[in-house]
Amino acid sequence: MTTAPETCDLLCMDLPHAEAVREVLPGVEELTSAAALARALADPTRLKVAAALAAGGAMCGCDLAWVTALAPNLVSHHARLLRASGLATSKREGKLVKYQLTPIGRVLLQAVLGPATPHELPLTPADASGQEEPVLATGAV
Repeated sequence: MTTAPETCDLLCMDLPHAEAVREVLPGVEELTSAAALARALADPTRLKVAAALAAGGAMCGCDLAWVTALAPNLVSHHARLLRASGLATSKREGKLVKYQLTPIGRVLLQAVLGPATPHELPLTPADASGQEEPVLATGAV
């Protein structure tokens, strides 16, 4: 069984409509920028890191590594790529670097994941005050 090609058999162009559509299309610069943003979330590992940031808000690389069950150097690499693309920001706090999604990062993540997009968890009192020290993993049980 053959299928017909998905092309018109007649040249029946609605020129005023086609010209109006052409006028509102984004330019090459805007399309290039949008494509770069889309590529930033095209990797499943980077998408996982972005989803963790959406759920956890500002997080350091070691927390992201634990949450995503990925190697810390891999998480740092992907978080830096998210930052370089403009989908995340980073802020140094002492020896820690905390990453957070930008507003466009949240919007694009929601567009990609749809209803499965995690929502940021509310801050705990310790998170809000900044008083609680981070728990250090020692390997001891």
